[in-house]
Amino acid sequence: MLRRWQLLPEKVKKIKTNFLRRNKDAHKGDFGHLFVLAGSRGFTGAAYLCTQAALLSGAGLVTLGIPKSSNVIVAKKLVEAMTKPLPETKNGSLDAKAFSEIKRFLAKINVLAIGPGLSQNPTTQRLIRKIIKEVDLPMVIDADGLNALAGHMDILKNRTAPTVITPHPGEMGRLLGMPAVKVQKNRRILAKRLSCMYNIVTVLKGRGTVVVSKAGKVFENTTGNPGMAKGGSGDVLTGILAAFLAQGADPFEAAKLAVYVHGLAGDIAVKAKGQISLLATDIINVLPKAFKKII
Repeated sequence: MLRRWQLLPEKVKKIKTNFLRRNKDAHKGDFGHLFVLAGSRGFTGAAYLCTQAALLSGAGLVTLGIPKSSNVIVAKKLVEAMTKPLPETKNGSLDAKAFSEIKRFLAKINVLAIGPGLSQNPTTQRLIRKIIKEVDLPMVIDADGLNALAGHMDILKNRTAPTVITPHPGEMGRLLGMPAVKVQKNRRILAKRLSCMYNIVTVLKGRGTVVVSKAGKVFENTTGNPGMAKGGSGDVLTGILAAFLAQGADPFEAAKLAVYVHGLAGDIAVKAKGQISLLATDIINVLPKAFKKII
């Protein structure tokens, strides 16, 4: 059941929303160009959900980088986004040969979101690590982007651009080398440890999503419901968060507002769909209502 207090605007007074307000003479260039690296054969849905959520969360321009054989699938659905087909492995995931093309394209990009549905193909995982290491752009790392970092976390220590990671407890456990159950018992402590150790913003997903700044400041989210515990929900969050960064938000403020809006949209959608049938696309479809409630 939806708890009434979750929708009260008082709960977001400490979350900055000013970057979402637009001047009358605004144009698309004012709201950033986001590049989403996502998707592989069998995982085009993750790419779609992340990109569509970013479009609905205010990014001025969004381009999806995807393995070339999957491009025709997502291009039919993402009519407002641009797509960039990239070299792929024989398994339909991004190939290491894509790096130089990605690097050139990123010269005109403000923010990079990397990870949803990219696969755990070893070649793709090496490419992900190379991108994270060598690309000096604000970055949101999720899903297979996080899997690529397991055992290679020192890569993050050398990054100078803002970095936000969005693990669920299982991914957090892989990053820290411990079981997910231990992560769940020490959510705030471990998220804070990770942020301070690697100078990043950590978003540890789950009930009461924990957001920690690189200085160790902690925010615990109040919105959301168990119906959101379903594949694709995290991809939506990544798109929302990356879109906020593209619009110039501070990484910690962007992460706080993103998890709040994501949960709020889930709370709105669950009233019509119920927890059992709630889908990630339902969350996306009510994002406009969520934004209207907080602005």
